[in-house]
Amino acid sequence: MTVTHAPDEAFSSAAEENFPGAAEVAAFVQSLEARQTSSYTRRNYAQALRDFFLWARSEVNFSGDFREINRRLARDFIVEKQRTHTRKTVHNQLAAIRGFFDFLLREKILEESPWTVLRSPKIPKRVPQFLTEKQMARLLAAPQQLQEAGRISAWERVRDEAMLECLYGGGLRVAELCGLDHGHFDFAKGLVRILGKGNKIRVVPLGEVALRAVENLAKMSERTEPDAPVFKTAKGERMYPRAVQLLLKRYLAAAELPGDFTPHKLRHSCATHLLDHEADLRMIQEQLGHSSLSSTQIYTHVTLSRLKAAYSKAHPRA
Repeated sequence: MTVTHAPDEAFSSAAEENFPGAAEVAAFVQSLEARQTSSYTRRNYAQALRDFFLWARSEVNFSGDFREINRRLARDFIVEKQRTHTRKTVHNQLAAIRGFFDFLLREKILEESPWTVLRSPKIPKRVPQFLTEKQMARLLAAPQQLQEAGRISAWERVRDEAMLECLYGGGLRVAELCGLDHGHFDFAKGLVRILGKGNKIRVVPLGEVALRAVENLAKMSERTEPDAPVFKTAKGERMYPRAVQLLLKRYLAAAELPGDFTPHKLRHSCATHLLDHEADLRMIQEQLGHSSLSSTQIYTHVTLSRLKAAYSKAHPRA
């Protein structure tokens, strides 16, 4: 196979080592880029494939002929990985490998895939973690608290209040938050346009408090053109996910809340509180940008478990 383009950046670290199958993996990663998958996914897939082929080289002296990867070797890989990795990690690695071998089938490099009939380990469903409404109120008040203590500037307070309000009020993913431009907001209608996973666009409502927080930030911003980022770092660059995570840890500490909460758990909190206040499940699906209702239904487990706990405490016949 001839690779006609320079390797994708997400593949560059994996390509540094000339492991068997590297050229085909590079072509596969480029095909993912053409399908507009995220750089995060491409990087993880490239790393998973690199690890697999290096493992195959150590096990059976894999030379780059993909016909050497048979069903028995594939099964051995799954068994060995489950001894040292979580089921979710193994599941994600297998998704990358299956996708790659499907690519080889499409490219007529292979006639069959050894992974077709092998099952991935089942991932146990976990009830998503979230903050209670009282805890959220404490977190949202933390920027004001830190400004009054002289630990952050007025601009930082306004910016961070707006970020927290959008994460919680809109149920946004952290990458969606960082991608917001001023032109994405329709303040008159109370709506925001979001670029979600797979470059899918959705338009959802945002609460008055969050909209007001964004407007306050815009008043303090030098550039508010439609394509200018809403959230910026102190250096004036577009905000990025890791910076949001670190800022959240600061406010969790100030609010005396668990430090392991992530921006994504604010999204869980949004969905859980909407469901608590009798929002329709389909509406929550649209708000969060879930492609399938089954992804949204996990939040019903949260409310049902809380209902059962309340019933056990309150009902005389429980």
